[in-house]
Amino acid sequence: MGASPAYYIDGSDRVKPMNQPKQIAQLSISRATFGETARIERFDVPFESGQSVLDALRWIRAHQDPTLAIRYACTSANTCKECMLQVDGKTVYACTARLEPRAMHIAPLPNKRLVRDLVTEIAPPDERMPTMR
Repeated sequence: MGASPAYYIDGSDRVKPMNQPKQIAQLSISRATFGETARIERFDVPFESGQSVLDALRWIRAHQDPTLAIRYACTSANTCKECMLQVDGKTVYACTARLEPRAMHIAPLPNKRLVRDLVTEIAPPDERMPTMR
């Protein structure tokens, strides 16, 4: 008989096989500030089944680039509508869109005014605070 696989418990108390190859989600993120030309930055994110795109964006902010601008008010509830963006050209909620172990392109909403990176102006004009100059 062959050797049985070894297992360990990770920080979330999940049992995982040891020496399992790590899967990676490769996020190409469109970044800019209003009035700038957008640039694409690539981030490799450790993939685990069940993660959302929002989980990956929060991981990037915590572990790779704290300057990445994202907007969200809830997690995985799809009630606030704050985290809308585009994944591979399709408009989705980042909190419910599933992360996949492949290359994914993340961009802000194209029909909204860009604030910074993945943050767009979502409030109707009559509900916005006046800008100070």
